Amino acid sequence: MPAAQDSAESKPLLLIVDDDPLIADTLSIALRDAYAVVTSPSRPQAIQLMRQLREPPTLALVDLGLPPLPHRPDEGFALISELLTLVPEMRIVVLSGQSDDANARHARTLGAADFVGKPCHPSDLRKTLDRLALFTTSTSTAQDEGRPSLIGGSLAMQKLRAQLAQYGDSPFPVLIEGESGSGKEIVARCLHTATTRRNRPFLALNCAAISPSLVEPTLFGHAKGAFTGAAGARAGYFEDAGEGTLFLDEIGELPLELQAKLLRVLENGEYQRVGETQTRQSHARIVAATNRDLRQEIKAGRFRADLYHRLSVFSIAVPALREMGDDRLLLLDHYRQLYARMARQQSFELDAGARRLWLGYPFPGNVRELRNIVIRLTAKHPGSVVGTSDLAQELDLPDEDVARISAIGDSEPPQTEAALKRLGEGAPFNLDAALAAMERAYIEAAITLSNGNISQAARLLGINRTTLYSRMEATRTGEASTEKKWEH
Repeated sequence: MPAAQDSAESKPLLLIVDDDPLIADTLSIALRDAYAVVTSPSRPQAIQLMRQLREPPTLALVDLGLPPLPHRPDEGFALISELLTLVPEMRIVVLSGQSDDANARHARTLGAADFVGKPCHPSDLRKTLDRLALFTTSTSTAQDEGRPSLIGGSLAMQKLRAQLAQYGDSPFPVLIEGESGSGKEIVARCLHTATTRRNRPFLALNCAAISPSLVEPTLFGHAKGAFTGAAGARAGYFEDAGEGTLFLDEIGELPLELQAKLLRVLENGEYQRVGETQTRQSHARIVAATNRDLRQEIKAGRFRADLYHRLSVFSIAVPALREMGDDRLLLLDHYRQLYARMARQQSFELDAGARRLWLGYPFPGNVRELRNIVIRLTAKHPGSVVGTSDLAQELDLPDEDVARISAIGDSEPPQTEAALKRLGEGAPFNLDAALAAMERAYIEAAITLSNGNISQAARLLGINRTTLYSRMEATRTGEASTEKKWEH
């Protein structure tokens, strides 16, 4: 089936995963004028097919009810996660008869761009795919232009930027950890552009996206005749990266036998092409990323402890979107304007209730989920004001939570809500002590973020250095009197 890619090189590649051959064939015929279609009847075969294709599909149609559990959505949900691990930018449309609201919301949380219930007319499905193909192509183009940037000013983002600045020009490896969809590759690219290596190559390899048997020649290169199909010698990623950055995404998927060879490169820079005895030297900086807990992988015997310690000389934790506060509104504004330009239409707006709902939603799928929500809202409500009920349809949130979040008035932001709750409890309270405690917390946070650099901490707090020294001293001398005030 990979041959379907050769028949229409200029067409976007579409993967259809459905165990009903009649549905798969019908959709292939209906969509083949616009898409190069490949099909698969199950999750394992779909993953195997993905690793055989020269270029990954940009779009996928996935049924939830796949064997061996065709009457449950489990296989389909698992496939969504696996496909996005292989190709994070893929746009997935779920086409399923198991179309209750809970399944639709959960599929979107996992990263599906849209959900279409069966039966569906092919022309309607075509419109959905065409819309997503537009955003997919344009998104790739937009990401290739200019330098990557991090959006947001929350404490979590300030800490992330401080780490990037601190670790930027070090030659040592960096391990980036974070939940799925949190933007680990963007962080890796920012780390690269923030260094003197910025004008040298940045190569990215997803260790989960290629067959285990091809990982070694892809990384290290191979000699002519080293294996079946090796018609000529070829350099690998380590060689091509030169003195730039080699980003190894999903490092937890690297086979154990290759982990030892990677460790050797990290320790002394030495490696060999497959089929050669000549030792070569790598000068690339290694940045790795994972959404797995590698400590647990070590305990399970799936990851080498020595490799983990070598990779994690510096560790960066990418914050989950739920930890980023009002940055969620900044990301909303960024993406709704971006996708409106792509669609050549007016952007939507959120009314006050919908904005409160947006801020109260935890975004379990992180930035990837946020982007997909914005794409759907852009397509459904161009130039319109989106209310709470319209937004709620796009979120994986129980109705009672929607009502609770929406009930909080504009005049009662989170800080006011917390104050109402605290004062309403009737417990002893002292405003001076509360303000002093808040000041201490911000000072400690700033000093932690700046690694003890007082000048940098003062800049984070928006005050000058002498003022910070004064407030630190006042905080120390006032702790005893503050404790007394709490008693009254």
